[in-house]
Amino acid sequence: MASIEIKATQWRMVEVGRVVLFLNGPHQGRLAAIVEIIDHKRALVDGPASNEKAAVPRHAISLANIILTHIVIPKLPRAAGTGAVAKAWKKEGVEEKWEESAWAKKREQTRRRSNLNDFERFKVLKLRKQARFEVRKAHAKVRASAKS
Repeated sequence: MASIEIKATQWRMVEVGRVVLFLNGPHQGRLAAIVEIIDHKRALVDGPASNEKAAVPRHAISLANIILTHIVIPKLPRAAGTGAVAKAWKKEGVEEKWEESAWAKKREQTRRRSNLNDFERFKVLKLRKQARFEVRKAHAKVRASAKS
């Protein structure tokens, strides 16, 4: 009999404990965890955060208004209370995982770049040109040494 290897898919599933990012509305850019799936279009979310400004109150949200992240709080019971969610959130280190992710870093970079004035954008352009020149110079040196 042939051995069959079954792998889990890489899709981000709507599941209890999945951390989500709000796309729009009053909580735009904040994180919350799915606590209960109401139906195929809505979920109950709760976002306990160490910072009061980043906290999300427990409420129902349309799945069209959130993005599923790669972070999951494992074994979070369905319809867990706010205290239990906060405890699991802290234990799992959700905020630290999010801050370390490339996604969060890119969002922060985009936010910072959007707040630049004209002269600051010009300085970024010049610095990128300098870095590109140095990289090309190093590549040219490597190519020249490889030919000889």
